[in-house]
Amino acid sequence: MEDEEDPIVEEIPVFLSKNLQDNLYLFQYPTKTQLLNHDDAVVVNCCVKPFTQEVKVDFGLNIESNHYDRFKGEQFAVAADGKNTYGAATPKGAERPTYKRGIVDKQAFTSTRSLTDISKYVVGIYTDKELHLSPLASIVQLRPSLNYFDKEDKRRKAEQKAQTEDVDDEEVAQQVTVKFARGTGAGAAAKKTKEQRGTYDNFVQRIVDEPWCESYWHARSTPTAELERQKLYSTNHQANQSLSLPPSEYLYKLLPHDEHVQQVDVANVLPVYNKAMLKTMPLLEQLRVLLKDAKTLSFTDILHILSEHIDPHVNADKVLALLPQVGILLHGNWVPKSEVVYPEKMLSHANGVSAEQMIRARDYILYRFSRTPCLYRNQVMTATQLPPAETLDVLSTVARVNATKRWELLLPPDKEFEQKHVELVQRQELHWRATEQSYNEMDWAKETKRVRKRSTRKSESQQQTTMAMPPPAVHLPTEA
Repeated sequence: MEDEEDPIVEEIPVFLSKNLQDNLYLFQYPTKTQLLNHDDAVVVNCCVKPFTQEVKVDFGLNIESNHYDRFKGEQFAVAADGKNTYGAATPKGAERPTYKRGIVDKQAFTSTRSLTDISKYVVGIYTDKELHLSPLASIVQLRPSLNYFDKEDKRRKAEQKAQTEDVDDEEVAQQVTVKFARGTGAGAAAKKTKEQRGTYDNFVQRIVDEPWCESYWHARSTPTAELERQKLYSTNHQANQSLSLPPSEYLYKLLPHDEHVQQVDVANVLPVYNKAMLKTMPLLEQLRVLLKDAKTLSFTDILHILSEHIDPHVNADKVLALLPQVGILLHGNWVPKSEVVYPEKMLSHANGVSAEQMIRARDYILYRFSRTPCLYRNQVMTATQLPPAETLDVLSTVARVNATKRWELLLPPDKEFEQKHVELVQRQELHWRATEQSYNEMDWAKETKRVRKRSTRKSESQQQTTMAMPPPAVHLPTEA
């Protein structure tokens, strides 16, 4: 214990309770504020769909409150259920009214599943220096349901349909087309049922068709709720046999191997370096890692990082001589070369664009920034022919969006470095001029294509006009 840098402060036993693992739901209220609390609310009704794991809870409203508008409450109730039927019996076969008292006296909350895989989530209780964990059956989010507006629309359509049928008393003969299905046997019906079972519409229909099962809501302070809460504690305090396993077998039980896990391409995984690893690298590799991680650095910042964290005796002249091999001088600051940012055989994460295309697009962006302070993303997308996600990725390696929705460099120009190292600036300018023709062709190709399209369309229209118009008449002089 004395030799360890991280000593154990306290040991807390952890127990697993499986008493409620099939029936334990976690309710989340995304629309609830800090002031509103449903623990002490009055629950009028509660329903559950066990198979689809849906929950519906009706919370009672205080209609006697000074903040409640009775006129609006009665108006919404009439809109949902029709005329006021307070105290009247529901006709046989008719749909039960939403608000039996003729006023909106409750607020319905319906659930949606926030997670499909809840095997990694548990509920824990810490008491008497013991931690008890219970697996969850489902995690649902409860949001207010305004289905009475749907009932109002449905009721209005039914009333309009009834009025239309009363007006049209005479029957109108209509032509009917009869089609016979090829397969009408039991095998064809079973095949059709199997195909429909896998469709999304059939899945939604099964959710709608499952009936609601009414349940009892027990308040937090009731004895029944306290008995259920006691099931969250584990009653078996015996030692777990898994703790006596070797480390490799214990790790396998915690994280079993899944054969269906998709393998990750090693070429697309970017390595992560720490300070100790950087100290073992040569200076050129250190500069490569620093520029790639920082995206843009001034020469002063590079020397500060190297001297403070990696090598206190770093030589500035040596750093300046190696920087052009892994970086590009852009307005006095150093950015990594495109080959450093996008290694060979690397593909973009969004659409799998090759590293060669990403390098060409980034070189075009660097050239444009050497000539102008700001760029538009649509302009870059048009010239490089990259998808929107890849265009955003390439721009983010060297620039950021300003308040005017334009992309500008991450750091302001370093005029002092440019004045001190004029030779490096001139050398970089010669490189830009040597490659200027290829970058300009990327813009000219798009402009020429558009001009050609317009000129072709114009020439065709002129040709059609010439063919449609008759030749002008020639007036010959007449002799007197």
